[in-house]
Amino acid sequence: MTRKVETLKIDAVLERAAVLAREFLAGLAERRVAPPVDVESLRRTLGGPLPDAGEDPRAVVEALARGADPGIVASAGPRYFGFVTGGALPAALGADWLTSAWDQNAWTYVASPAASVVEEIAGRWLVDLFGLPPSTSVGFTTGATMATFAALAAARSAVLAKCGYDVEEQGLGSAPEIALFAGEAAHATILAAFQMLGLGRARVRRVAADDAGRMRPDMLREALAEVSGPAIVCAQAGEVNTGSFDPADRIAALCRERGAWLHVDGAFGLWAAASPTLRHLVRGADRADSWTVDGHKWLNVPYDSGYVFVRDGAAHRAALAVGAAYYPRATAERENFHFVPESSRRARGFPTWAALRSLGRHGVAELVEHSCALARRMADNLRVAEGVEVLNDVVLNQVLVRFRSPSGNADAFTQEVIRRVQADGTCWLGGTTWRGRAAARISICNASTTEADVDCSAAAILACVRAAGR
Repeated sequence: MTRKVETLKIDAVLERAAVLAREFLAGLAERRVAPPVDVESLRRTLGGPLPDAGEDPRAVVEALARGADPGIVASAGPRYFGFVTGGALPAALGADWLTSAWDQNAWTYVASPAASVVEEIAGRWLVDLFGLPPSTSVGFTTGATMATFAALAAARSAVLAKCGYDVEEQGLGSAPEIALFAGEAAHATILAAFQMLGLGRARVRRVAADDAGRMRPDMLREALAEVSGPAIVCAQAGEVNTGSFDPADRIAALCRERGAWLHVDGAFGLWAAASPTLRHLVRGADRADSWTVDGHKWLNVPYDSGYVFVRDGAAHRAALAVGAAYYPRATAERENFHFVPESSRRARGFPTWAALRSLGRHGVAELVEHSCALARRMADNLRVAEGVEVLNDVVLNQVLVRFRSPSGNADAFTQEVIRRVQADGTCWLGGTTWRGRAAARISICNASTTEADVDCSAAAILACVRAAGR
């Protein structure tokens, strides 16, 4: 095949992909959020034996778009309120397309100077937005889980180094025991990170929380007093059900007093630091040693966009950097693989750079504040109805709701309402268990969500409540 023919073929594929993408996005706001899926039909349409002969790339893209469409959830749309999921800003989506076209292996400066410099710049912008120490190191990970893994790997390295132990060289076999602490309402990814780091889920001491899910500093003080040696404490900025914030200022003071490493899980909640009206919620979080944030939540960039921040850049690099004879020699430029758990990787910084550049400081604040205002509007729309109980003080973007049954079984009734809402398709919300009771969880962080989206979603939820009660 000549280069000219190959170029024409690429042009045809990209043009068709762009048309199909535009068609999808044009109908996203009106699309049924979670369509009923016939999974066997999906398998038949997209499956079968691998063909012996290759197919035309344009036809392949067409077949993928048409075949996958019945199973595509409108999670990028304005009425998807599950799992704290944002959408994709136009600039971020465009940058993500370019990222795929450029196909950079962003692990090292020499493989992609642009990817290295963009992550350096975008990381500095994020550090400034969150009010973190200017020297904080930043890694761009696949998501919050790997960001937490990277942060706690740095924590493990640093607290053991203080004991004179090199865990990267010697492993955990003869390492001093690290005391691990997390709040009663800590996110599951904290436990997952400790699991993957070989520190163990069962060894995490769960510190009692108040009725909003906030870690109690008095109980943390007692727990810290019971152990000696290295310690890691995990606090939370934005509890995943209530949106509440651990009192970081008091927790940070206890950790400094004890010499413990403090990590803040701020996957979505740390974005409050970007808002002058919400910044008080994260007071003291800047005194931590590491932080986790997720870009696909409130920054509304496509997936593969987690951020890890570590105060001690040396500990960050010690925990994650690897080397080989063929690796580039150390230079003064940023080496992205020093800060994340992999080498070969996507150039994740481009969409984040584009999102931040398109919004600016004020735009990020407005996006966060608007989502929180919509969450309060949703709570107000729901709580006036008979049989609906809003369980949380809506301090951020989370609304926790329980539905009371005429028959008295509120747990079963709440689960039935959730099922009906998901089947209805107007909006999507998920279920959870809060303080031993079934509840529905509504998360609002999509830049495209409007007051009209909230109002029609609330009406649909209440219609499902009435239907379930008949």
